[in-house]
Amino acid sequence: MPGLCGVLVLSVAAARLGRMARPPRIEPSADVVARIGATALTLPDAYEEDAWTGVRWRVRKKTFAHVLVAQEGYTSAYRDMTGVTEPTTVLTFRSSGDELMVLANAGPPFYAPPWSPTVVGMVLDEDTDWDEVAELVTESYLFCAPQKLRRLLEQ
Repeated sequence: MPGLCGVLVLSVAAARLGRMARPPRIEPSADVVARIGATALTLPDAYEEDAWTGVRWRVRKKTFAHVLVAQEGYTSAYRDMTGVTEPTTVLTFRSSGDELMVLANAGPPFYAPPWSPTVVGMVLDEDTDWDEVAELVTESYLFCAPQKLRRLLEQ
């Protein structure tokens, strides 16, 4: 079978280069995406889109919330910082001022990814306070949205 030979050749070549196939990426549950979207999509001009992993919510071209599953075989600030190996659903969002300092230093379920000084991460699990998530997503939106859209929420 010519197709099978091609697959074997590619597999052998990948093994020789030290690259093995990664496990399939785990995506966040539809329930988690729906819960975050229930808040995010009520905000002016906010939209949802698939990201390179997980789902993100944006205003204009700025991401104000992103949910994904940190997992083995894929780069993850959460996994790098904690050493946790089991798949873990995390939300990243923007913050500023005193709230940023408090959240970044609060410890679990929060963490401060090293790739941006204004981003905070939060583990989403059975203990998640979804009212708090709604508040954090809304405040992240306010951080990212242009003044004209922020004013719409103040009315």
